[in-house]
Amino acid sequence: MATVFDCSVSAELLAGMRHARGAIGRGELVVLPTDTVYGIAADAFSPVAVQRLLDAKGRTRQSPPPVLIANTDMLAALTDSVPAPVRTLVETFWPGPLTIILQAQASLRWDLGDTNGSVAVRMPDNPIALELLAETGPLAVSSANLTGQEAATSAAEAERMLADAVAVYLDAGERESSGIASTIIDARAITDDGGELVVLRQGGITPEQLAAAIPTVTVS
Repeated sequence: MATVFDCSVSAELLAGMRHARGAIGRGELVVLPTDTVYGIAADAFSPVAVQRLLDAKGRTRQSPPPVLIANTDMLAALTDSVPAPVRTLVETFWPGPLTIILQAQASLRWDLGDTNGSVAVRMPDNPIALELLAETGPLAVSSANLTGQEAATSAAEAERMLADAVAVYLDAGERESSGIASTIIDARAITDDGGELVVLRQGGITPEQLAAAIPTVTVS
């Protein structure tokens, strides 16, 4: 049975965070607010939990979830390298609506799906999400919706779609983004000296903003 916590009430926020940490630790799913839309979260290092996330959304292993992190130390731990232009993007746009695909650290023991050795990473600009991430570590997080439906901008919308597939819902009200998701970029071809960045999905950060931040890199 899913439990919904109203995060606008201090006592419920504290209880909700405690229950969310426990659910993540047991390999269960949590719906949480982000700065874009609501997300459905699982322990990134639990293959069983990640598969639960994919099953709840009706997605296949060919659509691996991004990983949300609380700080840049986690970025360095999850990726093979962070070239200078990527560090500039992180300093400019994180926390915020920018998801960056990099080569994953080869030594990591996890299974996010068919990633071809990559990982999509983002630091959300939301205090509830960041606090939970700081306590749990990296979480596999995808938009809280069924595949093919609009991403949930409220916990109630997420619950209507995902119901008891999720153990805990952290309700922080309507997201102000009006459903605008993060921009997704593939930065695997970037080096310290430049290279090419590919915009896979346009969202909260425009290609023009990206190009202005890293003029030595070609944005396509």
